[in-house]
Amino acid sequence: MALTDQSTKIRVGEELDASLIDPYLKAHIPGLSGSPEISQFPGGASNLTYLIRYPEQEFVLRRPPFGSKAKSAHDMGREYRILNQLSDGFPYCPKAYAHCTDETLIGSEFYVMERVKGIILRSELPPELNFDTQQTTALCKNFIDKLVELHQVDYAACGLADLGKPQGYVERQISGWSDRYEKARTPDAPSWESVRSWLKEKMPANSPVSSIVHNDYRFDNVILDPDQPMQIIG
Repeated sequence: MALTDQSTKIRVGEELDASLIDPYLKAHIPGLSGSPEISQFPGGASNLTYLIRYPEQEFVLRRPPFGSKAKSAHDMGREYRILNQLSDGFPYCPKAYAHCTDETLIGSEFYVMERVKGIILRSELPPELNFDTQQTTALCKNFIDKLVELHQVDYAACGLADLGKPQGYVERQISGWSDRYEKARTPDAPSWESVRSWLKEKMPANSPVSSIVHNDYRFDNVILDPDQPMQIIG
């Protein structure tokens, strides 16, 4: 069993047309030659992820899922921008090469990025790793350390100062929780008034420091070094 993450046959209904992808990539990424082979990564619960393999180079293509989607979800341009600009301060971001906004090409926007070969822990530690307690502890500490490094990135210096609205963030969260609760509340649900009052009273002040936050930080969203699996490389 290969420990590095492997692509497989494309799922029915999620195929990509290589004859359309190939000329687009060759027009936007210098030096490509030959014909691409396209396969699909089985993991991931949201966007669809494909391996584009040329004779001398490999890429990963990400696109939204098929079917109807929430308007603000699956923002390929946002992902592409963050990967490219955040990499200046956080070298674990794969390089993003091209962002296609022409939805007529494959039926949606997509972007293409560098493939980082490594181990992705999809559910449990593979027995082939044969980690003991000390090694597992080291991996978990490295996992947390990378998140700390991300929080320490000067995102403004990376050109991402306009990415969010740090001031008033906590107040917006708390008022949003209350508003959504009221809108979803059924006659048998409690008023939640005591909880809302407690949250408002205990609301912390704005922090003088703002950070990039990874909203889905978990083991299957990091890539481990195949030669040193306790180390995170992507």
